[in-house]
Amino acid sequence: MKLCTFEITGDFGSIERLGLVTPQEKILDLNSAYALTLAERDDHPRAQTIADAVMPSNMIEYLRNEKHGPKAVNEVLAYLGDRADNPNLRGIKGECLVRSLDAVRLLAPLPRPPSIRDTLSFLDHLKNSLPEGMDVPPIYREIPAIYYKGNCASVQGPETDIVWPDYTEQLDYELEFAAVIGRKGTNIVKEEAWDYIAGYTVFNDVSARDIQLREMGGMLGPTKGKDMDTGNVFGPFLVTADEFDPRKDNTMVARVNGEEWSRGSTNMMDHDFSAIINYVSQFETLYPGDIIGSGTVPTGCGIELKKFIKPGDVVELEVQGLGILRNRIVKP
Repeated sequence: MKLCTFEITGDFGSIERLGLVTPQEKILDLNSAYALTLAERDDHPRAQTIADAVMPSNMIEYLRNEKHGPKAVNEVLAYLGDRADNPNLRGIKGECLVRSLDAVRLLAPLPRPPSIRDTLSFLDHLKNSLPEGMDVPPIYREIPAIYYKGNCASVQGPETDIVWPDYTEQLDYELEFAAVIGRKGTNIVKEEAWDYIAGYTVFNDVSARDIQLREMGGMLGPTKGKDMDTGNVFGPFLVTADEFDPRKDNTMVARVNGEEWSRGSTNMMDHDFSAIINYVSQFETLYPGDIIGSGTVPTGCGIELKKFIKPGDVVELEVQGLGILRNRIVKP
């Protein structure tokens, strides 16, 4: 399934809703669709109340319901059938249930995730970024998840502007994707780790390279090299784990103003998500909605290519099976 968070405007302003991308590329409002299913199929007098509990409009709350959410989605699809693509379908309150993609504003699948951890699991990305002749430090091969924690308040979605901070001269895109945790867990063993992933999304880890390189000389993590408004960009969808396997050869491509700059594959990861989740969860609980980035695919950013984006550029990051994340770079 392709899930999304979309925004609509109502009598009291803009509100966020949980959506499903249908076979005909429409957006089905899952909360209202489940309420309709309960009302019509079961003649349930408290259909909306149950829908709000089982199929909430918030992605994180949906993930917290674990297996009950996907089960309800399957009920909706089985009951509605072809009606799930019908733009004239109305809910129990007369509300519109099916919208075209161009009629809604897609937000990041998780507009405010509980946490963001971005790993470095493609080691050739690091090698390409280091001075010529320098090899990847052995620690990166020994530890499967060396990562920094991102600012959850800086998350943006597709088609939004990435604002160029006035303190950097070298803003960079990073071609990544991310796993979203779907179950609470601690000390997760590798053999079970894949079962803790709800799905995947495209990730642009925007970086101020000149500032990042200077900061990391202090032997801590990046600070203003990574932490900036609009600096963590996700979307357009959350594709469930039953439909996407990063161990397969899923092509990753970055385009700037339509010109291809970067190309790689998800299966180039040196440390896969089972090893990453096993390491991250040691004596630390992971929660539904937590985001873990893959790190940048080799050649997947400007610092590797020795060329950088500029204000006005449109950056498109595409991961086969996950969609295209498109944003414009703007400088106030």
